[in-house]
Amino acid sequence: MNPDHSEIYLAQAQRYAQLVTHEDHQHNILPAIKEISPLDGLTVVEFGAGTGRLTRELAPLVKFIHAFDRSNPMLEVAADNLAQSCQQNWQVQVADHRKIPLENGVADLVISGWSICYLVEDHPLRWKKELEKVLAEMLRLLRPAGRIILLETLGTGFRAPEPPAHLLPYFKYLESRGFQRRWIRTDYLFENLEIAYDLTRFFFGEEMIPKIEKCGQGFILPECTGLWSFPE
Repeated sequence: MNPDHSEIYLAQAQRYAQLVTHEDHQHNILPAIKEISPLDGLTVVEFGAGTGRLTRELAPLVKFIHAFDRSNPMLEVAADNLAQSCQQNWQVQVADHRKIPLENGVADLVISGWSICYLVEDHPLRWKKELEKVLAEMLRLLRPAGRIILLETLGTGFRAPEPPAHLLPYFKYLESRGFQRRWIRTDYLFENLEIAYDLTRFFFGEEMIPKIEKCGQGFILPECTGLWSFPE
């Protein structure tokens, strides 16, 4: 049985935070975002911030970041980590993607990492309608010349993109709406095999264990990540 991610986000936020500290050991995410949108002086709205994986990278570079998620336990971890960094230009708040409690036109950048896909999964019969609500909310928040960036998995355990089959219609729909895609490697690096097995099994399930590879620095679980940006 695959792990229940909804349960993890509500009840095991600290352990999830531990997992994602091992992701993107190549440090490819932030440069890829900056290639799409320079960050200096921007006001950012983040959908699905979770434990603050992206928030912590963006906060030192932007003017202000509003971080939203539907899981309060995840945001509590994010807030603790942000407070420890001494950054003060941030706010975390519980909210649904389809109704963000901010005024129109407040954001230079709207960003979401590994989050919108769950709305698609949760509404298999009407995902396009629900996705349109999210995109409309993102556009409502954007200032003129603002930009949207969505990050999603293009395959865990793969060295080149192998998108999950159930997300292919979602990705195709984004591109039909004018989003442009690029991809990067964001591999997980673990210092030893015990930690690699434990955290991989926790979030990805037993079937991902054979994908773990030995490397010079430890053990990696390959990961491909897509970035969809609008407008290009």
